[in-house]
Amino acid sequence: MNRKTLALSAVVGLLAPVLAGCGGSDGGSGGKAIVVGTTDTFETSKDAPAPFDPAFAYDASAWNILRQTVQTLVHVPRGGGVPVPDAASDCHFTDHENESYRCKLRSGLKFANGKAITSADVKYSIDRVLAINDEAGPVSLLENIDTIEPAGDQEVVFHLKKPDATFPYKLSTPAAAIVDKDVYAPKKLRDGFHADGSGPYTLKTETKGKQVVKAVFTKNPNYNGDLKIQNDKVEIRSFPDADAMGKALTAGDIDMMTRTMSPEQIQKMSASPQEGINLVEMPGLEIRYLGFNTNDPSVKNKAVRQAMAQVIDRGQIASQVYGAAAEPLYSLIPTSISGHSNSFFNKYGDPSRAKAAALLQTAGIHTPVKLTLHYTTDHYGSGTAKEFTALQAQLNASGLFDITVQGTKWSEYRPAQKKNEYAVYGLGWFPDFPDPDNYIAPFLDKGNFLNTPYVNTAIRTSYIPDSRRATDRNAVSKTFEKIQDIVANDVPVLPIWQGTQYVAARDDITGVEWAVNSSADLQLWELGRGVG
Repeated sequence: MNRKTLALSAVVGLLAPVLAGCGGSDGGSGGKAIVVGTTDTFETSKDAPAPFDPAFAYDASAWNILRQTVQTLVHVPRGGGVPVPDAASDCHFTDHENESYRCKLRSGLKFANGKAITSADVKYSIDRVLAINDEAGPVSLLENIDTIEPAGDQEVVFHLKKPDATFPYKLSTPAAAIVDKDVYAPKKLRDGFHADGSGPYTLKTETKGKQVVKAVFTKNPNYNGDLKIQNDKVEIRSFPDADAMGKALTAGDIDMMTRTMSPEQIQKMSASPQEGINLVEMPGLEIRYLGFNTNDPSVKNKAVRQAMAQVIDRGQIASQVYGAAAEPLYSLIPTSISGHSNSFFNKYGDPSRAKAAALLQTAGIHTPVKLTLHYTTDHYGSGTAKEFTALQAQLNASGLFDITVQGTKWSEYRPAQKKNEYAVYGLGWFPDFPDPDNYIAPFLDKGNFLNTPYVNTAIRTSYIPDSRRATDRNAVSKTFEKIQDIVANDVPVLPIWQGTQYVAARDDITGVEWAVNSSADLQLWELGRGVG
């Protein structure tokens, strides 16, 4: 059997009663592990000694390991929406200002090693992330916490410095994972490829040199939470590229391939489906963008950044490089998130060399402007190199720029970017949680993901804090529109495209439509083995 399946988050509530029955009901997979392929690489280095430590890990690939092995008080349900209890039995704000958040733990909660979990463990785990304060880690998600107050063994209260209606979403991320103090030191990262807690699986890794080649997840018999686990064991195997991963799927060596399939694979499987393999299209909230070190002399004048925004043809990049897997993006906030506004298109319109030349001339910028565009070679898939070649061609064709491109492996690229060693660089963003705040604060707030030198006082001191007071997230759309207009004018970041996700799996694997959510989180517990 072969088919293309479309999973739509907009109708997920209607589909849930039907699709929920697709997985195995006994939580088993016949003893045979379900094998999932990925092109993600997991590597230790001087700058990344602890890839899976919750105090350090802050990228989609590492979080996909952690989400299987650690547990958080709340989690985002399979169809999206407001976080619901997982390690907790109940969580809620206790005030109208969204400054105090109380959670009660589930009765009988244990780590995978059998040790009981109390509110003291919750406090220890989050205090640890704050104490380690790793510059590459997710500490920014938790820095609004003022104090954590255990109320007996089973309840914990978070007192926030400022109101934050998005705080439950932040508690749902691996940054807020509950860890064992006997295993995770209070002020030191846990080096190597270790990850354990009270999540749905335990983890064992097989390594070659400094890289993981296989991650084996075995069902945790002590898991006590909201998730329904449809299998006993899942393996993730890393492949050097999408072609190698695709050959393994065709040969039956793996059961599913996920990030990142190549645009060519998606196009081929859409046009000529393979017998026994299904291609599943899912909504995506991934964005890609160019970031700028706005202190670098080559791009310090915003006219240079504005001219790039005026010249780049996003539609051509999306269609020619990624095909059906991407669409042009004119804002940091993607189209399916409330508060989205096409601010870049509203300001710049269609690509125009004449308008870009006028911007540079008015600012007294001599042309062609020499720049190097940096990208990572091994983190976002095979399309990245083609994308940057296309960007180079567009900018050079204008005669206003003299562009070179430079690719670097992720283990070296990310630390260099964080140190502001690149004037212009490409990155992708998979949201920590599906809220407009998570497309703004990580780029523009204090302690942001990019470590950008760009500062807009109104955004940091007014717009972001004010938006977090609103429990109704649709009510702050106008605020986010104002932020996006500022970004379009100042161009500290330049959005390029928004992605659609694709997964391919053998047709005896069930639950594939739930195995990756719109934020690109792997949910391996949804997979089962049925009849092809």
